[in-house]
Amino acid sequence: MPGDPIRVLLADDEPLYRATVRLLLAAEPGMTVVAEAGTGREACALAARHAVDVAVVDVRMPDWDGITATEHLTALPEPPKVLVLTTFDLDQAVYEALRAGASGFLLKDVAPRRLLDAVRSVAAGEALLAPSVTGRLIAHFLDAPRRPRRALDGVTPREREVLGLITRGLSNAEIEQHLHLSRHTVKTHIGHLMAKLAARDRAQLVIAGYEAGLADE
Repeated sequence: MPGDPIRVLLADDEPLYRATVRLLLAAEPGMTVVAEAGTGREACALAARHAVDVAVVDVRMPDWDGITATEHLTALPEPPKVLVLTTFDLDQAVYEALRAGASGFLLKDVAPRRLLDAVRSVAAGEALLAPSVTGRLIAHFLDAPRRPRRALDGVTPREREVLGLITRGLSNAEIEQHLHLSRHTVKTHIGHLMAKLAARDRAQLVIAGYEAGLADE
């Protein structure tokens, strides 16, 4: 029996773009748009009233931009996953969106199928980054002023290896091959890392890896 549809909130101050995405999602089996917002503040108010699985949020909006909206959305008692869309491929926007709790980041010019797949991936708890994001985040951290590195308290040497590979952008399958581990073992290590580092999803593990300096290793 099919599961419940993925409930999506759209937040974008461009009515035409919002309508286009709404029609795209409405035509996709297993998805439904439950609310639309033109500002970040409105998006958070609607998310608090509706059961939302995924919020598709534009970075540049009036009255709370996408970064501020993401911070408030992920702080709700039942937070949705947040997929950030933007026209501008900016390092700082990428980092701030993920740091605020976003689970995915894509440019607005992605193909329709890519956007639909992104919504499904984020709803399933997976991190989703545009192809350029990992390299740009590494560059951002290497160019930024040196800051104290995050301690990985309680993380075992093997878990640190796994986290390092996640930070470098490797998929689970690639980690399995690199470390000669089974799929179950890799998933177990990732689960332990998420618990120990208080990470909501894989995107938060990526940020933890950068802050621990694993991107430099």
